[in-house]
Amino acid sequence: MRNPSPGTSTGTGSASGRTGRPRSAAADAAILAATRDALVELGWSKLTMSDVSVRAGVAKTTLYRRWAGKNELVVDAVAELFDALELPDRGSLEADIEYVVLQFAALLRRPEARTALMAVVAESTRDEALRDRIRSAIVDRQKRLVVLGRERAQARGELPYEADEALAGHTTDLIFDVIAGTVVHRALVSSEPVDELWVAAFTALLMHGLRGPGAP
Repeated sequence: MRNPSPGTSTGTGSASGRTGRPRSAAADAAILAATRDALVELGWSKLTMSDVSVRAGVAKTTLYRRWAGKNELVVDAVAELFDALELPDRGSLEADIEYVVLQFAALLRRPEARTALMAVVAESTRDEALRDRIRSAIVDRQKRLVVLGRERAQARGELPYEADEALAGHTTDLIFDVIAGTVVHRALVSSEPVDELWVAAFTALLMHGLRGPGAP
C-alpha cells in the first residue's frame, strides 16, 4: 500500500519529536536505497552505518538523526519497497488477489528485496525489538491491502460483511498470514516459481476458504 495509515511512521520513528531543519525526502530515499545496495553486496553482518553514509553521500550524523541504528534503518529500507505494492480494482476479488500475489512475487524476485527481507527476518529471531519494528513498519502497514480487498469484495456482494470488528480483524490477520506466508515460503524458501498458473491455483484455493462451506 502506498499510503500508510495516519500516524504511522514511514521510516522516521527514531527521529519523531525532534526539531530542527525539515527532513529531506531526497536524502531519505538515497539512504534507504544505499542500505539495500549495501545489504546485497555485504550482507547483514558486514553492513555498517558508515557503509551506508558513504554510499548515500551523507554524513553519518545525518543517519543517526533519522535512525537509532542498523536494525531500524534496514527495516525501513525493506518497508519502503513493500509500500510500493498496490491493489487496483480489477473488478473481482479473484482478480484482485491474483494481481497482488503476482506483484508481491515480482518484488521478492528483486535481489535487494529478497536479501533485505531474509536478513531482517533472520536477525529478528534474536531481537524482540526488531520483530516489533518489522510488525509495525511492514506487516501492519501491508494488512491494509487485505482490508481494502475485502471492503471491495463486500461492496460487490462477493463476501459477507462482518459486524463484529474483532472477528473482522482476526479474519484480516488470517488472510494476510496465508497470502504472505505462502508466497514468501514458495519464493524464498522453496525457490519455486510464483507464476500465473500457480497463482491461479492458489487463488482458487483461497477463494474456496473465503466463501465458506457450501459456497458455489
